[in-house]
Amino acid sequence: MTAKLFDLPMSHTVYFNLNILYDDYLSFYQGVARSVSVVADDGRRIEFPAKLVQRYLTREGIHGRFELSFDEHHKLIALRRMA
Repeated sequence: MTAKLFDLPMSHTVYFNLNILYDDYLSFYQGVARSVSVVADDGRRIEFPAKLVQRYLTREGIHGRFELSFDEHHKLIALRRMA
């Protein structure tokens, strides 16, 4: 998978907060929306497939601080929620 990164220069790890309500995530789950777009801490806009955050979905939605790692070709390596 490839993450779209805007506003280079880039590092290979970006951090961001994500707050998606449960009802809002349903549009991703139902296929209406296919990607999530966020602004990272460093100001870059990042877009990645919505299915990557599905495992973090609770009845309240998806909330937390996340780390996205990718290689020099913008290929996704890992997305994880931080403690």
